[in-house]
Formats: sequence, C-alpha cells, structure tokens
Amino acid sequence: MLISFRRLFVLPTVLLGLVLAGCAETQLVVHTAKQLRSPPSAYGAGAYKVGQPYQVDGVWYYPKPDFTYRETGIASWYGPGFHGRQTANGERYDQTALTAAHRTLPMPSIVRVTNLDNGRSIRVRINDRGPFSNGRIIDLSQRGADLLGFRQQGTAKVLVEVIEDESRQLAAAALTEEAAANSPEAAPLQPVIIEALPGAPMPTQATTPAASQTAALVGRRAATVLRPRLPLPEPDGTVETVPVQPTNIFVQAGSFSRVDNALRLRARLSQLGNVQVAETVVEERRYFRVRLGPMASVEEADDLLAVLLGNGHSDARVVVD
Repeated sequence: MLISFRRLFVLPTVLLGLVLAGCAETQLVVHTAKQLRSPPSAYGAGAYKVGQPYQVDGVWYYPKPDFTYRETGIASWYGPGFHGRQTANGERYDQTALTAAHRTLPMPSIVRVTNLDNGRSIRVRINDRGPFSNGRIIDLSQRGADLLGFRQQGTAKVLVEVIEDESRQLAAAALTEEAAANSPEAAPLQPVIIEALPGAPMPTQATTPAASQTAALVGRRAATVLRPRLPLPEPDGTVETVPVQPTNIFVQAGSFSRVDNALRLRARLSQLGNVQVAETVVEERRYFRVRLGPMASVEEADDLLAVLLGNGHSDARVVVD
C-alpha cells in the first residue's frame, strides 16, 4: 500500500517546480534576491512566503495567512525520495525534521497535528507546498509520521490547527528582517552639527526637520544593529496524547448557503450511495453541506472523490467528522 501511496505523492516538490515556478511568490524576505537565486539553502533557512493562487489538476488553491485555520481530513507523509531537495520556501527538505507541506498556509507557519485514531499530537513547521492529491490536507515528514504513529499505514485521519502566537511570531520576524534589509545604510552614526547661515537665526534641534529625520534614521539603524535576536518557534518533538472521539470519513461534494441548492445536488448524486445534507454554522453564517458516506476506508473515499472531480464537482473533498 505504501508503494501505491508514494506514487500518488511524487508531486509536492516536482510538480511544485512546474506549477509555482511561473507563479509570483510573496517574499517577505529573510534572504536577498541574490541568495534566493542560489542553490537550495540549508535546512531551516528558507524565506517567508505566502504566494499567489495556483491550479493543480483543475483545482484552484488560494494561499493566505489564516491564524484561525482548523481542518480535519487525511494526512500523508513523504520521505527518502525527497530528502535534500528544495522546498517551496527555499529550504532543503529534511525527512528527520518536524516539517510539513500544506497547500495554502504561509511558509513557515506552526501547526498542531493530532491523529484522530490514537490521540497523538505534535507541532510541525510548514515549509513546503502540497500534498497535491485532492484527498489529503497535509503531507508530513517521515519523522512526523513516525511520531503520530501512521508511517506504516501511509495515511491517518487528523486534525490540523494553526498555533496563532508562534505563527504570528514567525511572520513578524520575517517582516523585521525585511525592514532591516531595506533600511538606509548612509545614515551617519556620529553627532549631527548644525550651523546657522550669516544673518539667519540659529535653529534648534527640535525645529530642524533634517536633524530630526537623521536622528530617526540613526535610531532605527541602531535598533537594527543592537536589538537582540529572540529564538524563533521550532517544534521540539514533544508528543502529547489528547482525548479523541470516534470519527468517520466522508466525501463532501459541495457546500451551499441555500438549502434548495443542497437538496438538488443530493438528488443528482443519490445513485452514488448514501447522500446526506448536513447543516452547520460558520462565523454566524449557515451552510448546507452535501456529503456521501461514511466511507469504509481512505481508498474508497479516494475513488469516490475521483468520480466527483471527474464529473465537474471541483469543490469536492475528503472530510473527517
């Protein structure tokens, strides 16, 4: 099963090179442009990136910062065949590190991943794009799969949640580095001497725009030079065990704000099996989700998802509930 599984996931790095190479990335840079053109950087030394919308196999993905992100679904993992290759944010992939690929979250972000079958929960850092199989929501490193206990199975039902404070800290650090890289280098560090022209009153420092601007530049540069660098968040491999409830796998064909649209889709899909309309509220808005299942296995869900996508239901996805 693992061989077949890995064949599905040769894309996180290879396809990304084809799809995103021509796609302008938002680079809140930790590196200069020259460094970004260099060969893959050392492990853990990539740039901060969000990115533009991109399409894979007819499905559009929309990267964006989302500090409230929380999603259940199927996790996969990638390992030896990708070790040392370049990730989407310029690092070299390390299968022994606690990193992961995600399709839309900024890189890096810190997320908590919980295995919904055994309750094992770890923190990982997002540094790559993927997985590009529509039935997966995150692609973990080999070590991450080991710690969560699903390396042998290849996949697992998981809950993925952004850790807001640590993800914001990474984003803020990247913006600070960008500001430092773009700060003026010509600001003098010695005292500024002001002389009055003959016949003109001697200005005070408080009323001299040039002096105050120079002082501000000096202050910013001094802060850049002297400010101590705080350690950035990095997953340490701690495994927590949390309570979990029994869950099932469904294939969601669509989600609608009007119940009549959901009912029409349910009628069209009824020949495929048990179709449900589930009502939910998200940010005070009511939605009606059309779902098929529960599925007996991940493989069954994958097969049904392929049928839906092949018939034009581009919003279809595998969900765990």
